[in-house]
Amino acid sequence: RKVLVRFPGGDSLERGMKMDWLRFLSGTSAGDYVYQDLPYDQLIQRAASMISKADAVLVGAGAGLSAAAGLTYTGRRFKENFSEFIGRYGPAAMRDMYAAGFYPFPTQEERWAYWSRHAYVNRIEPPALPLYLKVFGMMRKREHFVLTTNVDHQFWKAGFKDEDIFATQGDYGLIQCAKACHPKTYDATGLFVRMDQAAKDCRIPSGMVPRCPACNGPMTMNLRCDGYFVEDGHWHQAAGRYGDFLKRAAGRRLALLELGVGFNTPAIIRFPFEKMLCENSGWSLIRLNLDDAAVPESLGSRAVGINMDLAVCLEDISAALGDRAGEGSGPGK
Repeated sequence: RKVLVRFPGGDSLERGMKMDWLRFLSGTSAGDYVYQDLPYDQLIQRAASMISKADAVLVGAGAGLSAAAGLTYTGRRFKENFSEFIGRYGPAAMRDMYAAGFYPFPTQEERWAYWSRHAYVNRIEPPALPLYLKVFGMMRKREHFVLTTNVDHQFWKAGFKDEDIFATQGDYGLIQCAKACHPKTYDATGLFVRMDQAAKDCRIPSGMVPRCPACNGPMTMNLRCDGYFVEDGHWHQAAGRYGDFLKRAAGRRLALLELGVGFNTPAIIRFPFEKMLCENSGWSLIRLNLDDAAVPESLGSRAVGINMDLAVCLEDISAALGDRAGEGSGPGK
């Protein structure tokens, strides 16, 4: 029996098929984008009004949110946590955590030494960060859903329910067969802790290198970086819940709260949000981004773009809403 995930505009995804995010491109011409020049306080009030009047909120979160929360991949934080790797492989190869992840480590022992450290400092060790708790505080009494490309598990830690999150790009705590020989992922958080503790000279013991339980081949991180990314059962369930949320939002007032989404993977959140806004006259868009908050001028008063530090924006919007946001503590798992 075929199971379809349906999206606005008639698009659907059969269970087991790969998601083609290009179907959601907005087609907005470059000349239509504008940086709004209204006073900051006025933009904040408009954003707060959109959220307060909405029947539900769709949160779209990108890397900018985690960076604003403190999970930066460059500078001091990178040097403090990866000094041994920088010394061994050189600063040209180890420029930052993102670039280092693509380094062709000569052995599996070295590769997993790096990734276990990466997962530990970005996924396992950090508690629920204040900025994510702020977002949870703003959403906890409102109907909401989270679509995110972030893989650091912060939404779960902050208190959002699993059934309200669709993390499209994987999770730093999961591993899979490198060749995707079977559609399953494995929790490796405990293994990563042990790897990081056992690592010496940028290598883990050979006996700790994970092997695929199905084909005995190498394993890799469950991150969308090539055609072998595993979209497991949980991924498809989350995709289905996202489609259901959008279906329920049709004909209602939905606020699309876009947080730190740039142009690394715009076909997942940024462009689809614009397209959905064009197709639903009762929906509104709040785009918060330190550098790229331009919005289509054709959306008129239904779109607000604020170029400002996310932490500052969310604090001010929360205050305008009258929310006591961020006072609760997430589960921290």
